[in-house]
Amino acid sequence: MQIQLDALGGVAGDMFLAAMLDAFPELEVGTLASIGAVLGEDEVRCRLIEHNDGVFRGRRFQVEPAPADEPGHGRDAVHHLHHHHHHDPGPAHEHGDDPARAHHDHVDWSVIRARLQAAPLDEAVRRHALAIFTHLAEAEARVHGVTPDEVRFHEVGAADSIADIVGAAHVIARLDASGWTVSALPLGSGRVRTAHGLMPVPTPATVLLLEGFRFIDDGAPGERVTPTGAAILRHLCDPAADGRGRPLVLARSGVGFGTRVLPGVSNCLRVLAFDEAAAHPTWSERTLSVLEFEVDDQSAEDLAIALDQLRAHPEVIDAVQAPVFGKKGRMMTHVRLLVRAGGAMAAAEAVFSETTTIGLRQHEVRGAALTRKHQEVEVGGARLRVKTVERPCGRTAKAEADDALSPKGHAARAELRLSAERAVLAEENPT
Repeated sequence: MQIQLDALGGVAGDMFLAAMLDAFPELEVGTLASIGAVLGEDEVRCRLIEHNDGVFRGRRFQVEPAPADEPGHGRDAVHHLHHHHHHDPGPAHEHGDDPARAHHDHVDWSVIRARLQAAPLDEAVRRHALAIFTHLAEAEARVHGVTPDEVRFHEVGAADSIADIVGAAHVIARLDASGWTVSALPLGSGRVRTAHGLMPVPTPATVLLLEGFRFIDDGAPGERVTPTGAAILRHLCDPAADGRGRPLVLARSGVGFGTRVLPGVSNCLRVLAFDEAAAHPTWSERTLSVLEFEVDDQSAEDLAIALDQLRAHPEVIDAVQAPVFGKKGRMMTHVRLLVRAGGAMAAAEAVFSETTTIGLRQHEVRGAALTRKHQEVEVGGARLRVKTVERPCGRTAKAEADDALSPKGHAARAELRLSAERAVLAEENPT
């Protein structure tokens, strides 16, 4: 599954979670359970509410203090997160200056980390939550010139933001998407009041988290991407990723609203979930590296050995050669290797070890591979390996030629291979 985030109004932790649960409502119960494993019901109440701004319908994710008539309720329950409590003047900037979410608690990153590590969370959920918070801590540390362990979260340390991050971690873990992309992010403008005083938009930590991401100035003011939203994007999205040109089937969509009202634009984040398997049920796409070079000073017999060695290399998928003419009309051998993604450097080292070339060219390509299966079958007293392939028009089979060498004559070998292929297809498609 590929997921595209369309940041029409912006990105915040609550907007991300609301949009994802609007698209995947079956994850709501588990998400609330994960949040409850870190923040009990005596601290906060979480709920999803329907929202319609007259343009879009979607959902909002709301975190409220526990009722005041319960022991250990509300904001005082944040004491569970640290040993002392402060009050910061001014509204918090997270979630668009919503006073209802403006908790002003100082919380040490080490305390939040310890609580996440101790909570009865699924390990995948814990891993994603810690990773998102780590991005935040490292950005804050760079802004203030301290180490991450010295970071004390202010607005982001509030219980509602912890709920957003843990909830986001649960959704991310459960979906296990193959890729996440995001549209150009709205720049925003103006100032926001934080525990450190007035800050420019985007705030310093957000700027560090979103280095490399694309922005657009749509003219709407205010903080459009919050630190929590930026940390989620940094955790999920490669700014350089380009999903264009891939066939995808839109499976689901969802809309999550923020709390502010923006002039002329809906303050929402839209989620588009694409099903790659439905687009091509019989094949998958992959990224490959191609290495190319020419050789004009290596004997044919030695180059043949070298190419056999390269074909046996674990990163090399295939190697082909062709005669070409080079400078001064010299006959040369052109070699092209198809290499697994990430294996180009190891394959290049093998090329320089096995051949006499002193240079090569390398580039990335997109490839498509059919779903295939290997098995063995016994026919005519011989055991042959057969590869079956799923094609859009149906299943086909191909016997390994090297396993049909013993019969004498072309016709006998062809009949043996055909019998093996028929036997395998008959096993997989019994009548």
